[in-house]
Amino acid sequence: MPVPYWIALFLFTLGYALALKHGEISLGALPVLVALLGSALLARRAVLWQTTLGHSLFLVLALGLALHWLPGFHNAKVIDDVVLSRGATPFSMNLNLDKPLIGLWVLLACPWLIVLRPRGMLLSLAVLRPLTLIACLGGAWALGLVAWAPNWPDVAWLWLANNLLLVSLTEELLFRGYIQGGLERLFKHEGLALGAASLLFGLAHLPLGWQWFYLSTLAGVGYGLAYRHGGLLVAVWCHVFVNLVHFSLFTYPMLAPA
Repeated sequence: MPVPYWIALFLFTLGYALALKHGEISLGALPVLVALLGSALLARRAVLWQTTLGHSLFLVLALGLALHWLPGFHNAKVIDDVVLSRGATPFSMNLNLDKPLIGLWVLLACPWLIVLRPRGMLLSLAVLRPLTLIACLGGAWALGLVAWAPNWPDVAWLWLANNLLLVSLTEELLFRGYIQGGLERLFKHEGLALGAASLLFGLAHLPLGWQWFYLSTLAGVGYGLAYRHGGLLVAVWCHVFVNLVHFSLFTYPMLAPA
């Protein structure tokens, strides 16, 4: 297995250690865990119908996990309606134990998607990361969603650990590793894979409003290019970097209505 695979698996272990410290998983989650394991085993089979069944079952389970519909997961609320920066809407945060299982499934079922491209890492970190940051936060500022508000509240380290281990890593495994990497592997077309993954990433943020759909799609393009040129861990780092600058230097999560 490639080194990024073991690094990602280690980060997931850390993430669950953090989450389990504040929450719990009941026996009601056991059928979900068994179904995830079974679908991962099917997805790795060489028989087409078994592979198709495994991926189809995963997509259904992933939707339920992402929307917190499946039983047995008690996601502890660790931040409850706290105003983190001047003029911001109140912010709440759960340590979600269910959603990260999506990324863990990708690690188990599709380890070949976890790549590291050393030659493109410098380009991704030095060029794509700042361009993505400027496009996303500059766009958010232009749309009146955020303002300059430097702050490092007491809950910042907890937020950062959650964002790295339970949010960004999971989302990059799903959208860049599984969707973008999988579509590249299937259709041999990098542009199609990048566009589809970015659009789906934007659609996942559509409930927050069209502005966040637009900005998230832009972010998806930046993270997708980082994944293409530098690999999964570079895409994760770019994702965390943009979120961290937003959290520490701008209104978080957004400006409250006037």
